[in-house]
Amino acid sequence: MTFSTLKILYKKYKLHLLIWSIYIIYEVFILGYTSKQFRPAGIYLLIYITNISAFYSHSFLLKKVLNNKNGAFRFLKISLLILFMLTAYIIVSYLLVMLFGKIGIIESENWDFIGRSFILSGIYRALLFIGYATGYVYIIKSFQDQKKVEALERQNLVTQIEKQALENDLVQSQNNYLRSQINPHFLFNTLNFIYNDARKKAPMAADAIMNLAEMMRYALKRPEASEMVPLSEEIEQIEHLINLHKLRTANTINLELEVTGDMFGLRFPPLILLTLVENIFKHGNVSHSTQQALIKIAYQNDNLNISTINMINDNKGKQTESHHVGIDNISKRLSNFYGNDYVFRYYKDPLNRYITEINVTVVNPLAKLNR
Repeated sequence: MTFSTLKILYKKYKLHLLIWSIYIIYEVFILGYTSKQFRPAGIYLLIYITNISAFYSHSFLLKKVLNNKNGAFRFLKISLLILFMLTAYIIVSYLLVMLFGKIGIIESENWDFIGRSFILSGIYRALLFIGYATGYVYIIKSFQDQKKVEALERQNLVTQIEKQALENDLVQSQNNYLRSQINPHFLFNTLNFIYNDARKKAPMAADAIMNLAEMMRYALKRPEASEMVPLSEEIEQIEHLINLHKLRTANTINLELEVTGDMFGLRFPPLILLTLVENIFKHGNVSHSTQQALIKIAYQNDNLNISTINMINDNKGKQTESHHVGIDNISKRLSNFYGNDYVFRYYKDPLNRYITEINVTVVNPLAKLNR
């Protein structure tokens, strides 16, 4: 055993050494002095070998019993353990007496007969140190349980703080998505009037107004941060956004939305899809003649897969701010709603395309009822 190992053991058990030293000094010297009775050193050595061994043996075995997840018959197990320790204490004491007598540590003639007083004294000592060991185990277990409770409380507090931060992020995103909310009824009435007036004279402008009005109406619903929204409504907003860009660019964008599977009844965290599509228009090249931008939403066997593919806009003069903030917000929202039960990947492929993929398990409650 190296010196460093001894040093580690000393640091770990120095409190035990101190308490045993105080206890032995008290019993041997103080009680011996007050009673004017001192025993031979060999007797003290025998007594404290058995006592200390009984203390740590019972502590070890009792921990095993208490840590056993199967709590059935625990009281019976502890009772049997005490009986076993009493028997072992008497037997070990007897064997040590014989051994110490033979090697001359104690005077063997005083121990030729193991009688009633020897057994009663052994039972008393065994019960005393079994009691000490039991108290020690329960005190240590109490401290450990308290630490576990404190750790769980800290973890719960951290979780609550993170959840509140995510909710604040979502509310901020909603506020940034639509800032003009002073008088929505007046706004929609005005847009309705402009739409009806423009429908005959400028149909394309009227369509743009209608798509914009629908998107603003949806944004003003302001779902709670902890609530999911119908996925079909999110898809409608994507369609409105695509139509607006088609009207703005005279239908020159090369983008396709593919939706497969029955989306009716599915719910999904709000604004994630819209963020992905907005990133395509802000940072992607949607006018490429051969590489079509693609938005795929597929639902099958309780598995929802959402992916986007678009060419990266290499026109440095038109590059806008990096969309990593939007991507990070999507990761936070998915984590908030699904924990670790989701897959979200985003990467650039060799064709200079930016690809995002979301995969989550979503159980459709309406489909479940129809099964």
